[in-house]
Amino acid sequence: ELAKINKRQDDIIRFIRHYEEEQLNPMIRVTNSIALRFDTIGKTLETLILSQLEASQERQTAVLKKLSEQFGNHADVINNQSKQINALYQIHQRDYKKLLHLIQLYSELSACGVMDSKRKESLKVEISNLINI
Repeated sequence: ELAKINKRQDDIIRFIRHYEEEQLNPMIRVTNSIALRFDTIGKTLETLILSQLEASQERQTAVLKKLSEQFGNHADVINNQSKQINALYQIHQRDYKKLLHLIQLYSELSACGVMDSKRKESLKVEISNLINI
């Protein structure tokens, strides 16, 4: 009886070893091969994606740099125009004050009577000087 059990155990062990060699080992090799291929493909895709991201980032950086330069140029133009407008405004203010002063002098001149020749003469000189400035 014990010999039958031992023989049965030996048969089971031989069957398991035979099954391992014939069925499991090839499956394990195929699985390992697939895993290696998958890993290689994954690494290749990772490298490709990273290189494309880097190239895309470089393009974006170049575009942003160009935009920054353009905005800088526009800011310079706007600042220059602002300075010109301010200068023109200052000239306009000065000319406006001069015009108001001339109107005042002409008004005084027209109000002078016949006997105010000395005052008329001084107003004419002042008007002439103001015009020639």
